[in-house]
Amino acid sequence: MKNLKEIDIARKLIRCRSIAPKDDGALGIVEKECKSMGFKCTKLKFSEKGYPSINNLYAQIGNGKPHFSFAGHVDVVPANKKEWSVDPFKGQIKKKFLIGRGAVDMKSAVACFLSAARSFLNKDKNFKGSISLLITSDEETFAVNGTKKILKWLKKKRIRIDDCLVGEPTNLQTLGDQIKIGRRGGFNGILTVYGKAGHSAWPNRTVNPVSGLMKMLTRIDKKHLDKGTKHFQPSIVSITSIDVKNEALNVIPAQATGCFNIRFNTLHTIASLTKWIKKEFNKVGLKYKLETYISGNAFLTKPGKFSELVKKCVKKIIKKNPKYATDGGTSDARFIKDYTNVVEFGLVGKTMHTNNERVSLNDLKKLTQIYKLILEEYFNY
Repeated sequence: MKNLKEIDIARKLIRCRSIAPKDDGALGIVEKECKSMGFKCTKLKFSEKGYPSINNLYAQIGNGKPHFSFAGHVDVVPANKKEWSVDPFKGQIKKKFLIGRGAVDMKSAVACFLSAARSFLNKDKNFKGSISLLITSDEETFAVNGTKKILKWLKKKRIRIDDCLVGEPTNLQTLGDQIKIGRRGGFNGILTVYGKAGHSAWPNRTVNPVSGLMKMLTRIDKKHLDKGTKHFQPSIVSITSIDVKNEALNVIPAQATGCFNIRFNTLHTIASLTKWIKKEFNKVGLKYKLETYISGNAFLTKPGKFSELVKKCVKKIIKKNPKYATDGGTSDARFIKDYTNVVEFGLVGKTMHTNNERVSLNDLKKLTQIYKLILEEYFNY
């Protein structure tokens, strides 16, 4: 098998306008690379009422144990060409940087793993075990018909993964900063407070929902939920929006709406937070409606054999000792952790979701080396 450089694969993937939840041919590129290495590929299309149908790919080579899996996504967030210095979907190289939407999050990591897998298989075609890829185009949006359903399909097929590496951009400043061994939970709330509208000159004839909204949000905004844990930062509440839609300055409106987000650690659950929030809101004494949108509970993969292996490989290539971390937003690891051990390691995330998203060519080379070494060490447990 001929080695194909990660930079070439990454540029091909970036040229696909795979704005979530579309893959725009990106999955086809991954499939072609996998097939050329001898992977058995299965296209998986999942649907659910109220959500777009999603294309996914599962590829596997080998049938034995241990079973190592790489998980990732090829969908990206939108990019406004007018706000970029280059076309975000051309995969241009400038000053030793690859620039394009998905260069960091996370098409390049997929490319690096494909290149690493090819190098590994060229060296050891008869390895004992299995390697698989779980690739979706439904990570940046609803995450309903993507990784979550691939995992259900695997369970139905009785395919068990022993350890999984997710290629999300985990590093803050430089490659090798940190390895994610967990994620904070995400709780989004929309609070609508109902009052009685009227002229502001006679507030005694009204029930002011704006004042009530401010009191209710203040009750959770000022609360110190915890002091954090060994692996997690303190949980935080952020008020993200207040919307009254009142065009008259002398009218007290009938209702007011506010939004908030909670990033929480393993000291809390969605159920415990919901109970606490309602208890606090009820103390104000106004009629309200609370809508919640949950991205997932907090989770932690306790440091062990697999995470230490990844850490060892990063240290050997980068010459620095990465720390374990759980910061940032959510990822598909929140689904994978219910099925197997999962850690995350990818590129530097400083420019993800921003204009002129970019990655250094040297980081691409180094990440490929890290992934290859992980495979070599893993199958020599």
